[in-house]
Amino acid sequence: MTPVTTDARPAARPAVAPGSATGGEQAGGAGIVRPRWTHIALPSGDLDASIAFYTSMTPLVVVATREDADGRNVWLSNPGQWETPFVLVLASFNATRGSRQGILKPFAHIGIELPTRADVDDVAARARAAGCLHWEPRDMPGPIGYICAATDPDGNVIEFSHDQRVFATVRELWGPRS
Repeated sequence: MTPVTTDARPAARPAVAPGSATGGEQAGGAGIVRPRWTHIALPSGDLDASIAFYTSMTPLVVVATREDADGRNVWLSNPGQWETPFVLVLASFNATRGSRQGILKPFAHIGIELPTRADVDDVAARARAAGCLHWEPRDMPGPIGYICAATDPDGNVIEFSHDQRVFATVRELWGPRS
């Protein structure tokens, strides 16, 4: 698909030396020196509704949108996440526009870890008000933590957790040692 807009790029990227915190990648994006997990792509029957859901219910922002004769797509990511880029790609194909395209259900989901229990409760309240709360907030046995989930306009399940320790576990495993 041909690029149309770019909405949330950082104004400037610092230069990064090979072997630095980016895992040896060179600045500029084209210098990837080893395989990287970069995105997950999901179909969307209503791209505008999906963009509204993800930018209001999650911390994700629009990075880029693209359009061609087959349809449109959007890339969403955490703001400023340039060192370890990862995007959610939502694609709306003209042939399936208007039909629900959800494939992540009933348990399959995208997980977003939040800093506090109150953040999980806040998302649950917003999702309940929007009519898309999938799981009420609940404490689960470790390592799951405190969770709730919402469904996007296509019915995909998005889990919001606190104290699941995915972020901390990976950082402890591969992060710099003090």
